[in-house]
Amino acid sequence: MSLNQLSLSLQFGTFDGVAAHRAVLPRHKVTRWIRHALATDAEITVRIVGAEEGQQLNREYRKKDYATNVLTFDYTQEPVVTADLVLCAPVIEREAKEQNKSLEEHYAHMLVHGTLHAQGWDHETSEADAEEMEAYETDILQELGFEDPYAT
Repeated sequence: MSLNQLSLSLQFGTFDGVAAHRAVLPRHKVTRWIRHALATDAEITVRIVGAEEGQQLNREYRKKDYATNVLTFDYTQEPVVTADLVLCAPVIEREAKEQNKSLEEHYAHMLVHGTLHAQGWDHETSEADAEEMEAYETDILQELGFEDPYAT
């Protein structure tokens, strides 16, 4: 299988426990996970942030006053996907524990999820769109060797 090209900037904010998150997110893994979700070449910045920065960005850009797992800022989709993905480390860590997943597994899921959003996928438009996006995420993650992220 031929994967699309990715120019990746991987950034970590300042927050408690950042070293553990850096250890789970080596550049080669992040690159692999994102490339498997790309339908075209891309330039993507991934920023891992703490709760305060995550909440501030969510409040400023989505008018929701809480930290969320992933925020996708998509700028262009053609000919090259250009986007920023902001993942909130404390939220990702909490959700991984709640869902009995490894931190790596949940990061892979959220990076695939955010990358699909950057390409125009949207699970909030309809139930059918949500089901289609979840099925595609599941296929990608299983291709990467992970379990179905939506299995209960």
